[in-house]
Parts: sequence; structure tokens; C-alpha cells
Amino acid sequence: MVIPAEVRSALVEHAKAESPNEACGLIALRDGVADRYIPARNAAASPYHFELDVDPETWFLEDDGYELAVFHSHLSSPPRPSRTDIENIGLWEDRPYVILTVSSGELAAWRIHAGKAAAEPLS
Repeated sequence: MVIPAEVRSALVEHAKAESPNEACGLIALRDGVADRYIPARNAAASPYHFELDVDPETWFLEDDGYELAVFHSHLSSPPRPSRTDIENIGLWEDRPYVILTVSSGELAAWRIHAGKAAAEPLS
């Protein structure tokens, strides 16, 4: 997966704006390259977990050939899925899952399947 500088900047900006709560949103990918970031509302308004609340129209991007990746931030813990992330994966199982650590700026991508997280190459 490739996340260009302008999309990465949007992720960082949103994560900082939502601090101390986790930020969340969707990344629209085409052929593994992030085309844009769609910020969402964290309905949980929590620093420990997120509930993605996005405009329902966003889901139609998949009809236009985009793959959607879920994004969320961690305030200071490493950018890897927490137990809560893995247990609550739901519809995001087997889809790209991107996490940013706000304190360090570190970004990582994952796929979660059957209770296990596997790192995805990210550049």
C-alpha cells in the first residue's frame, strides 16, 4: 500500500485535531495507492476505541472501483491493532487497516483475519 504525502498529511492533521480521542476515517485506494482520505466522526468520542460514523454515500466509492481502508489513530501506543481493534474488526476483517500513532507520527498498515493481525507493506 502506498500513502502519498498529501494523504498522510490529512491523516496526521485529523488525528491531531481529534486528540485526545481517537480519530477515524476511510482511505480510498486505487490499485493499492491512497487517492484520498475521508475523515469520519468517532461516535464513541473515546481515546481508547473508535466507532466509525461516516456519510453513507462514502460506501459507493467501492462501486467506482476503490478499495476502502479503515483508518484510526492511537495517541501514544504503537501503530498496531490492539486487542479491542481485533475483537471489534467486524466488517473490516480482511480489509486494509491503517493506524497512526499521534505522538510519534508512525504509520502502519495491517489486515486482520481470524483474530490475527498481519502487517501490510506500506510506503
